[in-house]
Amino acid sequence: MRLAVRLCLPALWCVFGGVFSEFSSQLSLTGKWSLRNSNRSVSLPVQVPGCVHSALQQQGYIQDPYYRFNDVSYRWISLENWTYTTTFSVPASLRLKRKVLLVFDGVDTVSTVSLNGIAVGTTDNMFLRYDFSVRDLLKDGENVLEVRFLSPVLYASEQRKAHPYRVPPECPPEVQHGECHVNFIRKAQSSFSWDWGPSFPSVGLWRPVRLEAFDALRLVQVSCVPLYSESSASSTFNPPLRVKPQPCSSVNTVVIWRGIDVKLWWPNGHGEQPFYNLTIQGFQDLFSSKVYFRTVDLYQGQIVGTPGLGFFFRVNGKPIFLKGSNWIPAHSFQDQVTPAVLRNLLQSAVDANMNALRVWGGGVYEQDLFYHICDEMGIMVWQDFMFACAMYPTEADFIQTVREEVLQQLWRLKSHPSIIIWSGNNENEAALATDWFDIPAPQRPTYLKDYVTLYVNNIREIVQEEDQSRPFLVSSPTNGVESEQEGWVAADPYDPLYGDVHFYSYLADCWDWRTFPRTRFTSEYGFQSWPSFSTLQPISRSEDWSYDSNFSSHRQHHQDGNQQMLLQAALHFHLPNSSEPLRRFTDTLYITQVMQAQCVKTQTEFYRRSRSEAIEGKGYTMGALYWQLNDIWQAPSWSSIGHQQGPTNHHFLCSPKDARGLQRPNITAKVQEDERGFTVSLRSAAVAPFVWLDVGSVPGRFSSNGFLMVSRNVTVGFNAWRPTSVAELSASLTVTSLTDVYRV
Repeated sequence: MRLAVRLCLPALWCVFGGVFSEFSSQLSLTGKWSLRNSNRSVSLPVQVPGCVHSALQQQGYIQDPYYRFNDVSYRWISLENWTYTTTFSVPASLRLKRKVLLVFDGVDTVSTVSLNGIAVGTTDNMFLRYDFSVRDLLKDGENVLEVRFLSPVLYASEQRKAHPYRVPPECPPEVQHGECHVNFIRKAQSSFSWDWGPSFPSVGLWRPVRLEAFDALRLVQVSCVPLYSESSASSTFNPPLRVKPQPCSSVNTVVIWRGIDVKLWWPNGHGEQPFYNLTIQGFQDLFSSKVYFRTVDLYQGQIVGTPGLGFFFRVNGKPIFLKGSNWIPAHSFQDQVTPAVLRNLLQSAVDANMNALRVWGGGVYEQDLFYHICDEMGIMVWQDFMFACAMYPTEADFIQTVREEVLQQLWRLKSHPSIIIWSGNNENEAALATDWFDIPAPQRPTYLKDYVTLYVNNIREIVQEEDQSRPFLVSSPTNGVESEQEGWVAADPYDPLYGDVHFYSYLADCWDWRTFPRTRFTSEYGFQSWPSFSTLQPISRSEDWSYDSNFSSHRQHHQDGNQQMLLQAALHFHLPNSSEPLRRFTDTLYITQVMQAQCVKTQTEFYRRSRSEAIEGKGYTMGALYWQLNDIWQAPSWSSIGHQQGPTNHHFLCSPKDARGLQRPNITAKVQEDERGFTVSLRSAAVAPFVWLDVGSVPGRFSSNGFLMVSRNVTVGFNAWRPTSVAELSASLTVTSLTDVYRV
């Protein structure tokens, strides 16, 4: 097979993977399908990609799943078996090909696929692409394709029953109103509930479906991974081709001499993100992509004069302080995560001067566009594999599907310079080390063996074989190389002298920096707040609008979370006590946001100060990623950006120096529009702390918010995330400051 590789400007060392066909064609099967439940009491047209919940809502069978208590009311949906069906005709030219594959880019999750009444295969992993050979089953005229889904909840339960021993946790805390045994199914772990999100274990064809026809080979995946050699007088890139179904490879070497200047990709705030255009051609297959060049390593060596080990990233040889947040799924139903949603959220991160996000391991491997935008914006990505807060089975079938999952995701994602590290799981080392699940001592070796089998002997092994361009950690938090020396599970994975740390404390005064540990790197920390009333109003009723209502209790999935917020707020503020119930509720929501902003601000600034100092060996902090950037629904959480609305008070982290002796500011506001967008001109008669602007249901981002207004006049820009007008913004705009809560 001939392979032509064109790179418009110099490279370092790229690895390409792909399979080429001499002549290939495709037939898209996305679009209109039909959906029915097991007893055919529900039957409706649906769109693919999509999921059952979205389809039922779009066709009027159910309300907004996020409305009030619908996460519980609609539990029946996830307990049903559902069938997707479509019909299609195949062009004669496609049927003449020697091979025709039915390709599913994403199936959520457990299903049997049939074509013209004949089963062609099964699926059991949301994170896999599936290919089924179907040439001999295609016929002239109408072909019928069915995908019969099993209830993910019942499937997980059956898998647990078949397992010889307990794999904890068996169920989530009752406060989450969730489902059990999510660790037995390769599906977004948070879909069965989390402490910030609802339980919606939906099913569906969540990514495109198509037929691919070819005579010999086809292009499956192309990856480019820059590698740099200090000892070589030149650099090369070798393109091995990943061929299915029979693995083999072909290597083509391109020499790039050291004297040629290569422009490097830099994180946000440290430089630009230049790219080169890559073209690969094999027969009539043509692939084009952007290629970026950068090096990254994770230093875990000695720091002179301190115990423990260092822990910091170097990009292109330069130590970088990672400042940012953690990313969770932007919606329970991935078909509703649009390109605009992704770009708006990521732009908000950049506008807040972030340079890093951690894609948390209980959600999904994000869509390609997410990583492309991170590449463009210079956002470094800490990428977890999708395992979180649990032990997992290690039977042969489970290990095999995980190995294929890891391999596919590596090939899909490793070209992105934004991804600077792979991490095997979220908090599972800590869960095992500190006995979250009350495992009896005699049984502990079994779970330790399972842990090493899954994350070290399989995931780590594959990553090290497939991608040598970036570091890998077995878990987060972890002591890193120290954990490895202790048999992969350290005695104390939260040791601040090693690795990364997750730290939460809701009872100590969060305005007192002395309550926080001096760490090498903190990859999770944070405090809860409620979203604004304008976020809650559309998914609630007037009877819900009090802090002690059934709705407020139901929406809080973190044990004692509502009380913890009030305890923190009461340390520095008088709690709202308006005689008007609605006003008292809205004031309380606002106070929790002010409290959260101050807490996260104090802790973040503490970590920034600790970059250049160590006390008793602790410190030299080189990363602060707060929990969490975004919300999955409208509820109390740790996020700094509300669900499909915009940043909350804490996203801006601005506070008054002294709030005593305040006068009523009587702030007025005027909305205007010019060629650059919308502006809000504020005028205040006095100093106003924590000035918060809200435009109700109009999603968007203010250029500044939650600020101390010390000038009489302040102008703030507003970037709307949908079309709007001066009239709509003026009617929706509310301005709140701390003085409004206390009626100064």
